Amino acid sequence: MIKKFASLTAALLMAFVTVGCDVDKTEEGRMPDLDVDVSGDPGKMPAYDVEGPDVDVSMEKKKVDVPDVDVNMKEKEMSVPDIDVSVPDDNE
Repeated sequence: MIKKFASLTAALLMAFVTVGCDVDKTEEGRMPDLDVDVSGDPGKMPAYDVEGPDVDVSMEKKKVDVPDVDVNMKEKEMSVPDIDVSVPDDNE
């Protein structure tokens, strides 16, 4: 049960990280001049500023239903993750 919960939490966290990034192109790229001379202009890749989300994970007490050994449901208080994600502002 805890393994499934941890896996689900990790998967959700990875989803937030991948969609919560703000990528801004800061410089244009250009292709190199095509010539056979190796000492020619090697070209340049474009530059990007990448700012990831700010993720705060904490524990808080919540009452949740958990199965008892005899499969009777009981309400117990336990610590569960509390995740806050702050996505960077879009400055366009």
